[in-house]
Amino acid sequence: MTHLVPLPVVMPLLGAALTLLLLGRPRAQRWVSLTVLTATVAVAAMLLVRSSLDGPLVVEVGGWAAPMGIVLVADQLAALMLVVSAAVTLCVLVYSIGQGMADGDEETPLSVYHPTYLVLTAGVCNAFLSGDLFNLYVGFEILLVASYVLLTLGSTETRIRAGTTYVVVSLLSSVIFVVAIGLVYAATGTLNLAQLVDRLDALPDDIRLVLQGMLLLAFGIKAAVFPLSAWLPDSYPTAPAPVTAVFAGLLTKVGVYAIIRTETLLFPGGRTSTLLLVTAVLTMVVGILGAVAQSDIKRLLSFTLISHIGYMLFGVGLTSSLGLSAAIFYVVHHITIQTTLFLAAGLVERRGGSTALDRLGGLARLSPLLAVLFFVPALNLAGIPPFSGFLGKLGLVQAGINDGGLLAWILVAGGLVTSLLTLYAIARVWNVAFWRAPHPEMPRVDDTDRAARTDGAVEPGRGVATAQNSAATMPRLMIASTAALVALGLVLTVAAGPLFELSTDAADDLLRRTPYVEAVFPKGTP
Repeated sequence: MTHLVPLPVVMPLLGAALTLLLLGRPRAQRWVSLTVLTATVAVAAMLLVRSSLDGPLVVEVGGWAAPMGIVLVADQLAALMLVVSAAVTLCVLVYSIGQGMADGDEETPLSVYHPTYLVLTAGVCNAFLSGDLFNLYVGFEILLVASYVLLTLGSTETRIRAGTTYVVVSLLSSVIFVVAIGLVYAATGTLNLAQLVDRLDALPDDIRLVLQGMLLLAFGIKAAVFPLSAWLPDSYPTAPAPVTAVFAGLLTKVGVYAIIRTETLLFPGGRTSTLLLVTAVLTMVVGILGAVAQSDIKRLLSFTLISHIGYMLFGVGLTSSLGLSAAIFYVVHHITIQTTLFLAAGLVERRGGSTALDRLGGLARLSPLLAVLFFVPALNLAGIPPFSGFLGKLGLVQAGINDGGLLAWILVAGGLVTSLLTLYAIARVWNVAFWRAPHPEMPRVDDTDRAARTDGAVEPGRGVATAQNSAATMPRLMIASTAALVALGLVLTVAAGPLFELSTDAADDLLRRTPYVEAVFPKGTP
């Protein structure tokens, strides 16, 4: 089964090349993209099953043996991240196709969208599978270059300005990361993660702490932890709805994944646990206070995204099996739910003509289906029982109580306050946008009827949609993809037991380190 390991990276890259050859043929581009991402989901699922049964799967790229060559490693954590990220990117792609068809992009398509989207997927998958620091850096740069293009689609002034901020911050984090890589190589003579396990352990504590701090700083910017998160609320909401959704669901989680991987494999022992716990509580509280103050749904969701990164750092900072497994579970939950909410926000914008709360109202009556698509993941994000958000937070609270330290108790209190404030913020959106009387400027077309008439396509003779008609249209593909992610969130709730067991197994392997090292170097670390 090791031959499957490179496929989540190779298939999207080949698909991107093929879609470039199909410029000007949007229908063919769509089919290629859908086929590639569906195959990626299937391969990721097989990798998850095999890694759970047989342990980490390793491929030496180009036949060059480690540590001289690049290795790709699919352990349970990497495979789990591949499955959820591939499923999310597939649903977002379907959503974007529905949006493009409804807006008349058959006539004036953005042909660069599909190849760029597939390159982004390849970068995310490469980051999850990377077995050395430099290839992890390459994965980050692939997805970041693709994200620059997606963020500025349409070339509007607002998007260019937001994209500039995003580029500057991303380049800063990349510079810090590559400097950290140089320092690690200078100190150890290798960048292979499995080989670094022994060599970093042999270094003096002060040198190890400097290297660890540099990597944490680089990954902290990418994960948008406080106080390194100010760039996110100004960047993400300006992009098209599908782009915002995939950014919110995946890009920050790649940074969190890198923190989990390096903190457990390279720097065990909790030397920075205090820093992580303090950062976690500040990220949770400051982020949710920012969300409460917002009057736009997309900006509010952007601040909740920042806030809930704190829950993941909470589990990592505890350095316990229960804390780490709860953090892994919460990452899976949050990728799914945050993406779903941003897609629902895109539907709100189409139906209501805006995401500003002072220009919305009555959506529960005007569009009951949209109300359900927003309400269910919103409750999940807020941690209402019995949803997966509640179960993930319950696992983190239990891990904090078991720890018993002062900081752990502060994190437990901070987590509960953040959950209550998340519920308040979501309830305010619901009351204003869905319950109160419709705003006079909102489109009055019944979205369900229009969707039934158009079936997600452009009406004959309509051409490119006007702003009013576009806002009132609820294409079936957009609804179906959002509903699929809502259903996936419910599956996480129903299958929470097996998922927690899988997360616990992954956490135990991470903390033991030997399964990863022995898979890369079965004859012993050189």
